[in-house]
Amino acid sequence: MSSQTTEPLEVVVDRPEELYELLNEAEALLRQAAMAHGSAGIRVIRHDPARYTFELSDTVPFGETWEQTGW
Repeated sequence: MSSQTTEPLEVVVDRPEELYELLNEAEALLRQAAMAHGSAGIRVIRHDPARYTFELSDTVPFGETWEQTGW
């Protein structure tokens, strides 16, 4: 990333039934930061089924969210 306005958000899921709620909350927070940034999209890195990192990325088109696996 060439410029970043927020720190990455780490999401750790303790209970599977919370997965989608926690992921949606993290994406919503970064979507607000992306709107202020104006040129970055959101990259989600899935490290394993219970741990995710959300970050703004200039390599992801503005307005989009891309997922990649880290394993």
